[in-house]
Amino acid sequence: MVKEMGWSDWEPWPALHRKSNHLLVKLLVSALFMGISFRLLFSHSTTFLPVSQPPAAAERTETPVVDAGDKKPEKDSPSIEKTGASEPSVSEMALDLEEQVSPKERCDLFTGEWIPNPSGPAYNNETCHFIEPPQNCMKNGRPDKGYLYWKWRPRGCDLPPFNAEKFLDSMRNKSWALIGDSILRNHVQSLICLLSKAEEAVEVYHDDTYKSRRWHFPSHNFTLSLIWSPFLVKAEIFENDDGESKSEIQLHLDVLDANWTDQYYSFDYIVMSAGQWFLKTAIYRENNVVVGCHYCPGKNLTELGVDHAYHKTLQLVFRFITTSDHKPFVLYRTWTPDHFENGEWFNGGTCNRKEPYKLGEYNGKGMDHLMRDIEFEEFDRTVVLDGPGSGARLKLLDTYQLSLLRPDGHSGPYRTFHPFDKDKNAVVQNDCLHWCLPGPVDAWNDLIMEMVLNE
Repeated sequence: MVKEMGWSDWEPWPALHRKSNHLLVKLLVSALFMGISFRLLFSHSTTFLPVSQPPAAAERTETPVVDAGDKKPEKDSPSIEKTGASEPSVSEMALDLEEQVSPKERCDLFTGEWIPNPSGPAYNNETCHFIEPPQNCMKNGRPDKGYLYWKWRPRGCDLPPFNAEKFLDSMRNKSWALIGDSILRNHVQSLICLLSKAEEAVEVYHDDTYKSRRWHFPSHNFTLSLIWSPFLVKAEIFENDDGESKSEIQLHLDVLDANWTDQYYSFDYIVMSAGQWFLKTAIYRENNVVVGCHYCPGKNLTELGVDHAYHKTLQLVFRFITTSDHKPFVLYRTWTPDHFENGEWFNGGTCNRKEPYKLGEYNGKGMDHLMRDIEFEEFDRTVVLDGPGSGARLKLLDTYQLSLLRPDGHSGPYRTFHPFDKDKNAVVQNDCLHWCLPGPVDAWNDLIMEMVLNE
């Protein structure tokens, strides 16, 4: 049996040996503290963070925190009896430091649940006049109001509501752009409504179709631009506002859309996204030569699919961002799911749910997973190939899960003014892709505020 060692057994060791042990402990603690500080600084930054799988699907492995006071000595292990106040061991100090950083590390802005919010939205259709008719569900007669009283709660932390005054003060003399399709237009309306609580926006530009616009907040010299670029790459589009096309889209997979690249150097912050338009019939070109298509029966062309086009586009976009001399803060917003049931937008699909889904109740459609996986794959590729040393500030704004859980937040049949006034049983086309305002899309701006100002 191993003899139990008391203080008398320890005393004959020379004082110099004890001091060197203390020095060793201090060196170990210093190294440990530096390591944990490094973790805090880098491990959960979304800027060029390699992502092996989408955060919503990834399971975090937490290091179990053990109370050192409850740990029993192993059998036949020598125990050391000490008198007076004991110095904390390296492991105890490590546990103490780990407990300090764990709450922040456990925070996942993009995974969580919707919880009741009795205070309701920050604005309504009467306090904000920037809401366009298809998203103005309250004015259009939507009778239920429950969809207005929910708040996104991330896993492991609280998400403060958007603070318009703080945002504008921080963005004084800055310029923002939202670049993409009609969902970005939906998003910019939400942002302007939230900002209007602090200062009213003044529109200073719009194109002929009002798809590209610019607003100025004069008291803060803050500029907000909306740039229409549904593919982010060059596209020749032959359809009207009702989605009726007289010819196939011609998509140039090796040329970025000059509509946004020509203005890129004038922006300090950018939110961009694409995706939904890639589902449309299109002819694909590279070097101005037709290389294939998506859904073009009778054309005698190779079916390359939306995944081919979306991969190519994101590679081109991310490479432009990382190699450009200009380094704005860029958020790429992930795929936004629709919630059509019993059909699609063109054949009677509806979205009549009145409450959010619970986590795990609905997992999305095959196309949702395909497009989102492409986004993470190309972001990862950029991290490995172009990220190191580029100086680019590129992050993913992953709104997928919080959007997936809100089938109740769409315009539905209330994309038009009082659609059932004349006939309660009227067959009305539903919009289960864009969002009512106010509504779930407001939480996207809460995320942006946290990522940009409180990162």
